[in-house]
Amino acid sequence: MTYRDFIDRLKENGKLVEVHQPVSPKFEASRIAKKTKAPVLFHDVSGSKVIMNLLGSRDELAAMLEVPKEEIIKKLSEVSPEGEVRLVSDSPTLEVIEDKVDLTKLPILTHFEKDGAPYITAGIVVSEYGGVMNASIHRLMLVGKDKLAVRLVPPRHTYLLHKKAAEKGEALPIAIVLGCDPTIIYATSTRVPVGKEFEYAAALRGAPVELFECSNGVKVPHSEIVLEGYVDPKERVDEGPFVDITGTYDVVRKEPVIRITRIIHRKNPIYHGILPAGPEHLLMMGVPYEPRIYRAVGEVTTVKNVVLTEGGCCYLHAVVQIEKQTEGDAKNAIMAAFAAHTSLKHVVVVDEDINIFDPADVEFAVATRVKGDMDILIIPNVRGSSLDPRGAPDGTTTKVGIDATKVLVEKENFERAVIPEE
Repeated sequence: MTYRDFIDRLKENGKLVEVHQPVSPKFEASRIAKKTKAPVLFHDVSGSKVIMNLLGSRDELAAMLEVPKEEIIKKLSEVSPEGEVRLVSDSPTLEVIEDKVDLTKLPILTHFEKDGAPYITAGIVVSEYGGVMNASIHRLMLVGKDKLAVRLVPPRHTYLLHKKAAEKGEALPIAIVLGCDPTIIYATSTRVPVGKEFEYAAALRGAPVELFECSNGVKVPHSEIVLEGYVDPKERVDEGPFVDITGTYDVVRKEPVIRITRIIHRKNPIYHGILPAGPEHLLMMGVPYEPRIYRAVGEVTTVKNVVLTEGGCCYLHAVVQIEKQTEGDAKNAIMAAFAAHTSLKHVVVVDEDINIFDPADVEFAVATRVKGDMDILIIPNVRGSSLDPRGAPDGTTTKVGIDATKVLVEKENFERAVIPEE
């Protein structure tokens, strides 16, 4: 399945909203995407096509993985990053080659009132140095016709590769991929062993991932647009303000500069934009952590499902469903979840009869199965997320785990009434 195949399938299934009238890249496209929530294809953003909310719900993710929504976690937990990757000599991405770089011709969006500049938000930065490759999505701020500022988070892989190159006074070769197979987009958002992102994508899609080599030696998958360039070893600029996953502004930092040396793209490319703190951003940030929590909880009790909730920014709140065997299982599950995803702030553990995708059902469990002095676990002064506005600058916070499971010896007291079918 290609990027365009996926868009076509959304259209065929009646899930794609299309906007044909001209739309401004400054605020208007983002405003429409936020209100629409469904995948939305703009046919004219400064003369270009743009899609937003591409993987904006679990329904789209389930369609991508070809499983029911309830089985996403099972599929992701079972796949190992051992798929086949092939190097090929040609690509549809090479239909148009631009050696004279002007990034302002791309429909790069400005999303919010206080944004520091237009931002590329769905760019997969593929980097190679010393025989090591990494592919991951980074936010990229437009700072010139051929320059972008890139947020590199320590100690993640792109940061480390740039650090190693910079220590030797060398630029880091990179290529920024926009608009590729959504399985690859998802895979590059996931924590996998170093250099295994494309292998993981191939395993998820059940077919090889083809890569072709850019002029700077970096190998990338077929896509709509590729920006070739280098991360400067020394130059840094103010990056931000930028809205992160909580819908609040991240702090402005000095970040490295990418110099773009060549642009290659398909004819009439479809640009991919992710709305910051929008449904696609939340899903891409959160879902990759769910298999980690699922596997960790599975080590201490029988786990049935895990969801990082939209109300918790798909990052700070988890609901864990277990098949409870002993009274201590829920608290063990809480601790395992916190260990698996250190940015988690609050965890609720529920029984099999609770629909973890329904916030009202989870609230029902809290209302009817929680006794505050016995079932709430409070852990102060621990590492959380630096994105949490309530946490300390270094991410230190207080975590809360809630055991919203039935008391085993009193199970009949918690039985939910059922109306029989005729």
